Amino acid sequence: MAYNVFPWRRGNRIELLIDGPLFFPRMLELVAGARRQVDLELYLVESGACASALIEGLCAAARRGVQVRCLFDAYGAQGLQAADRHLLLAAGVRLQWYNPLRFRQGWRNFHRDHRKLLLVDERWAFVGGTGATDEFWRPGQASSLWHEVMVEVSGPLVLDWQRLFERQWQACQARIAWRPRIPLGLQRLAMPPAGQGLGRVAYADASQHRDILLSLVRALRGAKQRIWLATPYFLPTWTVRRALRQAASRGVEVRLLLSGRHTDHPPVRFAGQRYYPGLLKAGVQIFEYQPRFLHLKMVLVDDWASVGSCNFDHWNLRFNLDANLEALDPAFSASVARSFVADFAASQVITLEDWRARPLWRRAQQRLWGWLDRLVVNLLDRWR
Repeated sequence: MAYNVFPWRRGNRIELLIDGPLFFPRMLELVAGARRQVDLELYLVESGACASALIEGLCAAARRGVQVRCLFDAYGAQGLQAADRHLLLAAGVRLQWYNPLRFRQGWRNFHRDHRKLLLVDERWAFVGGTGATDEFWRPGQASSLWHEVMVEVSGPLVLDWQRLFERQWQACQARIAWRPRIPLGLQRLAMPPAGQGLGRVAYADASQHRDILLSLVRALRGAKQRIWLATPYFLPTWTVRRALRQAASRGVEVRLLLSGRHTDHPPVRFAGQRYYPGLLKAGVQIFEYQPRFLHLKMVLVDDWASVGSCNFDHWNLRFNLDANLEALDPAFSASVARSFVADFAASQVITLEDWRARPLWRRAQQRLWGWLDRLVVNLLDRWR
């Protein structure tokens, strides 16, 4: 583990971009100016206004001689219509699909490429949680249906993102795409003091799935002042739950920013709510975001920040390819903190008294979906 993680690198420019109307135009601007190479790795791709704008930019780049490669998850991109796929191929875009669904694969169909990564000319990288659907952005509209963030990175760190993409691009040409056989040969990870432009790549796959998790748990256990964690699907591992409770018991301010009534998977929300009582009793504060669907995945522990595609849940950590930017940059951490503060203000605080007073029908939903989640996870653990 210690020899196969990306190191910390200084001298980067790291900027938090909040919501599709801000980050999509910036991404398309750089694609339009690309001279040599554009690489895109996405889970959720669906035909519509957002995808059309993105496809137009990618096709234009390919037609002027830029090498354009798209790595899409075969399940998450099912909504990309044949006409849009043809446009990409006709323009010269190289299109590859991660783990196409096959009946004989059985549980292996659960392996999905959940990363969201855009690379341009080995100079810029965008990483976060967005997909190419109209929920994230519709051209010309000032707001989006889903609340999301992306991080724009330039500097030495971009080459590490490029290495991660290249590794998976080649792995997808093999029979078992979720277990890349290409060694990264990385150095031992050391935690440096915070500094301007300091960041690293954290990733997950079936052969290196503990990088993101162990990095998070290490940060949680070392927290001194605050732990602010945002995720749309709250199904944390036992280790993460224990680390959160222990931090709260030693006086650390622990706040969870979770999805409220706006969600694309209500059963997942109900299943995760079974953890509320134990966390609330330990002193953890729970905020459910109200204006729209909270899709971002972001953590701030003291001044350490992690932003990307990983939901920090047991599903992601078992089956998904994921990638997060970790940063120890004071300016970036301050921007992450400002985003959290604004979202906390737009959330409903869940107290233990409120929880105990919830109606009977809600208790039944939580028990049912919580039981099903435990059952499925136990079965999958046996099969693995």
